[in-house]
This record gives sequence, structure tokens and C-alpha cells, in this order.
Amino acid sequence: MSTVEASVGSRRGELSDWFRERISHAVSELTAATALVVLFVALTVASPYFLTADNLFNIGAQTAVIAIIATAQTMVIITKGIDLSVGSVAALAGVVGAMVVRDLGFSLWAATVVAIGVGALAGLLNGLLVTAARIPPFIATLGTMSVGRGLVFIITGAVGVYGLPRSFQLLGNGEILGIPFAVVITVLVAVGVAFLLSQTRFGQYTYAMGSNLEAARRSGIRVGRHLTGVYVLAGVLVGLGGMIAASRVNSGQPNYGISLELDVIAAAVIGGASLFGGQGRIVGTIIGAFLIALVRNGAVLLDISIHYQQVIVGLIIWAAVYFDQYRRRRLESRG
Repeated sequence: MSTVEASVGSRRGELSDWFRERISHAVSELTAATALVVLFVALTVASPYFLTADNLFNIGAQTAVIAIIATAQTMVIITKGIDLSVGSVAALAGVVGAMVVRDLGFSLWAATVVAIGVGALAGLLNGLLVTAARIPPFIATLGTMSVGRGLVFIITGAVGVYGLPRSFQLLGNGEILGIPFAVVITVLVAVGVAFLLSQTRFGQYTYAMGSNLEAARRSGIRVGRHLTGVYVLAGVLVGLGGMIAASRVNSGQPNYGISLELDVIAAAVIGGASLFGGQGRIVGTIIGAFLIALVRNGAVLLDISIHYQQVIVGLIIWAAVYFDQYRRRRLESRG
């Protein structure tokens, strides 16, 4: 075979792989969207309170927190990592943001910057534990989860932060032209991160590391620095999500975010992010976040116990991961 023929064959192979990957993403997102529509219709029929303006507003605000933090989780999952600390970090960020407003007289926006800073520091810690200390992401973030939750209870004395001004509710309960302000923020975050992952070198490096870390290192990518940057950016989004969650209830709650990591992992995986790394898109994650929010909201409307909700979310995670494995096997067999 000549060099030209080999080059043409290689290009055809790359195009074929690219096409199969695009089809795979489309199938995942279409499946998630179909499940979302079916659940929406079912809840409309099952509960007369589902389609009320107040409930739809609540769904939008609830989805915003899950979606923003799930976006952060998606970036980490693409690198073939996992972040189990998102719930405790979100709680810590929200509590600190509430405390600086109540005790130091900070404005909402200044407090939001502080909360984002808390998330960024937690992300930096996770990144350094994974890259410098070479601790597996599961263990590193599990430790951060424990430390973060402990710090929340220490600084609050296990008591919620109350006595906040009404203006503190703007992030979580405010609206613009009838649209929840939190939803507007979510759209901006989703568009920004989607652009970052699909149109920039940052995104290319992120996918490359998740697909083959050693190959990425040999190609000249500064893996340690870039991976740390991914965790820091994820922490920024977690801090923002935690502040929105605190704003929704106009208080800083030390118990917030327990089991939140399950919801955001489920949202990312439902949307097509692969726990094996190298795959995931923000569009799918947002669809997954809406699906999880509808499950939570519907369970409340139908008076389903929180314990059964956990079972449902666990089953969804199993189904999504199994589908991801099945999809990968099919792609590999066709390759």
C-alpha cells in the first residue's frame, strides 16, 4: 500500500470514528430527552399541582443548582475522574456566603464572589491531591467531602445561618421577565462551558486526557497543570451552585448537599458523559439535570418518601451506566 493510500485510509478511519461518536452522543441525548418528555407528561396527568406557575418556577430554580453543579461534574468525568465532594463544598460555600452577609455586611454579589472563592480553593485542593499527591480522584474527593462537611458543622455549630436580608434571595428566587434568575445564570454557565469544551484548546486537552492520559502527556500537554485547572473551574461552579441554593432558602444550611453528588453524577451520566472518560457534552448534562429535578419534584408532589427517591435515583444511575457500557461495546465492535 502506498503512502497516499495509507493516509487516505487513516483519514477515513478518523472520520468514521468521529461520525460514530457523534451518533453515540445524539442517541444518548435523544434517549434522555425522550425520558424527560415522558416523565413530564406523566406528572402532568398524575398531579394537578405540577403545571402551576409556582411549581414550574420551583422546578426551574431546583434544576439550576443541579445543572450548574452537574456541569462541573461533567468536566471532571470527561477527564476520567469523579468529584464526590460537590455536596459538602456547595454547603460550605453557601454557609460562608451567608455568614459574610449577616456578620460582615457584605452585599449579595460580594458574598457570591466569596462563595465562588471557597469553591475554587476546594477545587484547587482536589486538583493538587490528584496531580501532585497522585491520589486517585475517588479517594481524594472523598476526603475533601469529609473535611468540607466537618468544616461546615464546625463554623456553624451545626446551626443554620439565618437573619439574612431579603435581597439575599435574589439569586435563588429572583426573576427576569418571569424567568427565574437562577435559570438565566444556568443558561449562561452552560453556554460558556459548552463553548469552552467544544471550541477551545482547554476543551481539546480535557477530552484528550480522558481518552488517554499517557498519550496526552506524550503529545506535550502539561497534564498536571491542566487537570488542576479543570478541578478549580469545577470548584468555581460548585461554589456558585451552593450560593444559589443558600439564596433559595434565604439561609446557610449545614446539612445542604448530602447525597447531592448522586444527583449530579446521575445527571451527567444520563446526558451521555462516560465514567470511563473522554466523552460528555453539556447539552446532555442539562437534559439529565432536568430529568433528576423532575424526579425529585414529582416525588414531593406525589408524597413519595425521600428514601424511595434515593432508590429511584440509584436505579437511574445503574441504568445510565449500563447503557453507557452497552453503547461503548457496540462502538468498539463496529470499530
